[in-house]
Amino acid sequence: MSGNKKAESTPKPFKVHIDQSRLDHLQQKLSLTDFPGELEDAGNKCGPRLADIKRLTSYWKDSFDWRGQEEKMNKLPMFTIDIEVSDGFGVVNVHFVHQRAAVENAVPLLFVHGWPGNFLEVSKMLPSLKTGNEDGNPAFHVVAPSLVNFGFSSRVNKEKFGIEKHAEVYNKLMIALGYDQYVAQGGDWGSLILRGLGLNHSAHVKALHTNMAVANFPSPFKTPVRFVTSLAKHALSGFLPTYTPAESAMLARITDWKDGSGKGYFAQMSTKPQTIGYSLADSPVGLLAWIYEKLVLWTDEYPWTDDEILTWVSIYYFSTAGPDAASFLYYESQNEKVDFFAWVDIPIGLAYLPKEVCNLPLAWAQGLGRIVHVTEADKGGHFAAYERPDVIVGDLQAMMRKGGPAFGVVESMSGYAR
Repeated sequence: MSGNKKAESTPKPFKVHIDQSRLDHLQQKLSLTDFPGELEDAGNKCGPRLADIKRLTSYWKDSFDWRGQEEKMNKLPMFTIDIEVSDGFGVVNVHFVHQRAAVENAVPLLFVHGWPGNFLEVSKMLPSLKTGNEDGNPAFHVVAPSLVNFGFSSRVNKEKFGIEKHAEVYNKLMIALGYDQYVAQGGDWGSLILRGLGLNHSAHVKALHTNMAVANFPSPFKTPVRFVTSLAKHALSGFLPTYTPAESAMLARITDWKDGSGKGYFAQMSTKPQTIGYSLADSPVGLLAWIYEKLVLWTDEYPWTDDEILTWVSIYYFSTAGPDAASFLYYESQNEKVDFFAWVDIPIGLAYLPKEVCNLPLAWAQGLGRIVHVTEADKGGHFAAYERPDVIVGDLQAMMRKGGPAFGVVESMSGYAR
């Protein structure tokens, strides 16, 4: 990031190619790893099992084919572009996937990942989104950026680059690509960046879909009907816990997370990201354990291969901004003054996946805006687009197809399927 650099608004084709010297340095680091001990019979209660991390480290050092993974990534249509950011942040260089649909009047779709995700989360959805079909399902022009400070986008070293600034960047990205109106999908940080888009850029973003329904308990003053309904459902003294089994499981998971068994990473990165940053930047195995824990705990028994795990971790290790940079979004988000749970008056779709760590009941989520589509999947977790691309694609198609609750919200698709 440079405060003096001028933005180049023309996208440039991008290919992943990490210099061989960095690959050699990684091999040296891995060969010098000192492993900790562990408690007997603790399983993964204290963190990833030593045997798993040793296995992955050995594979990373001796067998993992990064060049092969680069070749796979480079089959995606990838680009970079400079975006000018307000308030003195200067120019950021944004890496993104941009797949044009097979038809011109398709729906422009912005896909926003989170942590510890990356732009590859969109990859399994791309074939289904490229073409519409005879059933009236629309096609989508897909734009999937690496978040600033993530992947192959650049780094920001000034404070206060939080959710609002991220939303500004990706809105400007869509406009620069010719998509003055578009819809957006995301989970994790993507879900909150979508809120920032809806609150600040509703002239451009016309519908939202998220697989992480983060919301506040209904207010007795602003929404008294929903407050009474939710209170009657809530497991408080004098009230029976009448949430559905799925909603009860959601609340149990988020309560467990908030009470500390799953929130340690959040407490560290949201208060002292610099401290953990030294370990993440210096130790590839430390980075591996930090991310691997979440890939396992936050998915619904997804059958991760060692190649998938190490590709995701390597994207962080080889990231343009550095392995530590992504942590700072947690820190910056704690100091923003915007109410990201305020009402957004555009169509919103929700996908409830059973192992998502941070979903809240529909009665709470209805305060987020015009909820027009809700799906309850039978399987899936935090990385919904990667674990259950069929669910996310199905929701987007159902919302945007002719007769769907968000059909026609984007002017460029007004002629589609008429």
